[in-house]
Amino acid sequence: MKVEENKTELPTSSIELVNKLDYWKIAYKLYFHEPLMTVQESKTMQKTIFGLDKSNGHIKNLFLRDKKKNNILLVAHQDTIIDLKLLAKIINMDRLSFGSPERLMENLGVVPGAVSPFSMINGVKKDVKLFLDNNLKSFKKIFAHPLENNQTIEIPTDQLEIFFKKISATPIWINL
Repeated sequence: MKVEENKTELPTSSIELVNKLDYWKIAYKLYFHEPLMTVQESKTMQKTIFGLDKSNGHIKNLFLRDKKKNNILLVAHQDTIIDLKLLAKIINMDRLSFGSPERLMENLGVVPGAVSPFSMINGVKKDVKLFLDNNLKSFKKIFAHPLENNQTIEIPTDQLEIFFKKISATPIWINL
């Protein structure tokens, strides 16, 4: 599927990502929509475009850093409540905080609102650690932005795992 190039300068563009998915024969569906910045905005759009199929996993993504300036990407279901102090204990890191927009662009190659597991196509080059909530394994499909927040990719969870292998990302599955 061919996608129009966005004017935003990204290390890897949405079109490059989609072209790689096609090249690797990874199954997905691409949807275009208004830019979404929050889970609440996303939930409103989900009802309209995707319906209310409970077997699908709509996610939220947090770009975090610890006191030693290690960067992590946490991916969880959109309704998961995340306590940063508890998360720090679970992943054995100290004092987690949100990464700045500049750090986000530098390490994942995206702007706020566009963070997703697909950001690891850039994050692997910057040693970003990827943590996924084990609850995501229960969903047939995951919905994630392809490096821009005006698009969403619907991808079967097994195909997302293939994507991680292709980019040499090693997800760490945790219980939140």
